[in-house]
Amino acid sequence: MKKIGKTNAMRLLDQHQVEYTVIEYPHREKEAVDGVQVASLLKEDVNTVYKTLVTRANTKEILVFMIPVDKELDLKKCARAAGVKSVSMIHVKEINALTGYIRGGCSPLGMKKSYRTFIEEDCLSQHHIFFSAGKIGLQIRMDPNVLISHFLIQPSSLIKDH
Repeated sequence: MKKIGKTNAMRLLDQHQVEYTVIEYPHREKEAVDGVQVASLLKEDVNTVYKTLVTRANTKEILVFMIPVDKELDLKKCARAAGVKSVSMIHVKEINALTGYIRGGCSPLGMKKSYRTFIEEDCLSQHHIFFSAGKIGLQIRMDPNVLISHFLIQPSSLIKDH
């Protein structure tokens, strides 16, 4: 079994002495995998697999949102949660410069800078959730309550109602 190199997200979790598991899934080199596909590869419920979305507020502040992979971000709800007038998605080409991660491998933890981060409040009903470990092909599995309390992530209603 090959050794998995530590990502910034894993180093941060280790620093905080937080319990987590790293799960590897098959992928092609540097090719982003759709989140629903990741859930399928992990044989997990899509409601437990989270994607990390990076936005910019009208104030120019960068804000990070975590929602289940099969859901859509409601930008109005996000703005309300962050207490700003509006938020919009950043351009894909900005992801690496802002976070240090690449599209498809963006973890909410261990970014270049610390940004205010919000998570869909439904995560509180899950025993564990999965999110990117900071590299395509790696997911972190952990208790959402531990994630929220250790990293000051704010649970809020963030997804579009369908």
